[in-house]
Amino acid sequence: MIELKGRTKSAVVPSAAGLTILRLALQHKVDWSSNCTRGTCARCRCLVTEGADGLEGITDAEWDRMDPEEFEAGYRLACQAVIKDEAVMVKAENKPYF
Repeated sequence: MIELKGRTKSAVVPSAAGLTILRLALQHKVDWSSNCTRGTCARCRCLVTEGADGLEGITDAEWDRMDPEEFEAGYRLACQAVIKDEAVMVKAENKPYF
């Protein structure tokens, strides 16, 4: 399961390997900030508070847009954070810069 917290709406949705946090948020109508879906705008930045080990590794697009300290604190770009393990509960909250 994935627990998503958007700007005003939250949802707990079934996990789906190969999909990104952003794709799941959009499919389930969670109001998640985003512009590009490619990792260039960084509006979809999120704080992963649980289950980071259920996600694929940090992508080059994320390294280009974010600081190492953000990754250490649990931040990812939702458009780049791909679910790899459906058995892991992931909790993510949309935390854009602005």
